[in-house]
Amino acid sequence: MAESINPGKEYIVITGAAGFIGSCLAGYLNQHGYRDLILVDDFSRPDKAPNLEGKLFSYQVEREGFFEWLHAHKPPVKFVFHIGARTDTTEFNYSIHQHLNVEYSKKVWHYCTVHHIPLVYASSAATYGAGEQGYEDRHDLIPLLHPLNPYGISKNEFDKWVLHQKNHPPFWAGLKFFNVYGPNESHKGRMASVIFHSFHQIRKDGVVKLFKSHRPDYKDGQQLRDFVYVKDLLKVCYWLMEKQPASAIYNLGTGKARSFEDLVKATFAGLDLPANIQYIDMPEDIRDKYQYFTEANMQKLRAAGYKEEFYSLEKGVDDYVRNYLAASKSF
Repeated sequence: MAESINPGKEYIVITGAAGFIGSCLAGYLNQHGYRDLILVDDFSRPDKAPNLEGKLFSYQVEREGFFEWLHAHKPPVKFVFHIGARTDTTEFNYSIHQHLNVEYSKKVWHYCTVHHIPLVYASSAATYGAGEQGYEDRHDLIPLLHPLNPYGISKNEFDKWVLHQKNHPPFWAGLKFFNVYGPNESHKGRMASVIFHSFHQIRKDGVVKLFKSHRPDYKDGQQLRDFVYVKDLLKVCYWLMEKQPASAIYNLGTGKARSFEDLVKATFAGLDLPANIQYIDMPEDIRDKYQYFTEANMQKLRAAGYKEEFYSLEKGVDDYVRNYLAASKSF
């Protein structure tokens, strides 16, 4: 049961709080002593409920009624993490992305601006498209990017809009998340990480199926992505809240691209099994929208003062497989 608004408290808002990254962030803030949380999401999905088990918070607010709730209750808010979005890269109805990823995000931005609340929001490496402009998080490159799907387009549209705003929160940061993996993603279905799907394929059949390459310059299994463990995202989000460096759009990956073959081998290793991989044709509906290479240039975040080391692929996958997937535990 939610407590009544306490004007002496300062609350932290997390949108997308029942989802993968948002629920992990709620748990991480709990670990650091923050319990006055306002969790915002579409809470109608029972498959997201395990993500919030054991989390401590003050309010749970439905996404579509959130701004009316803010107007009615006027909670003193210390910080906003806007993590919520429609993240399905296979959803080609742009109006859905426009509503949730652009228009809703503008309302969050305006609220934070008017009420002088610092803001961190989730952008995406999907904005980089096929990487024609490289993977530098320079603001002058953002209008030149060509995302490959409606999700990436919507994220880039909001980034472009942000950079045109004369009025803004006292501190803000957009984070271009690269390929994030980790606990609390079971509800994502097709969009869950390759590690999640690999684990369940190994348990069921003892073999992992990976997409063949449909480009001659990449061998099967050698498509490269910057895979970043969700625990590193949590550290960066917390650091941004505490330190509030220069407001900007920042990349958030490891800075090192790795192959899907490496990823799957690490998953087998986490189960103490030899690798067994089969290659299958990529679905035609995503072939022309598939990123064959992503690698975050992390110089900007480092220059802003972030010093922590990132999990290696092997260490991150091993932690995820042994301590969460195999143990059937949430974060």
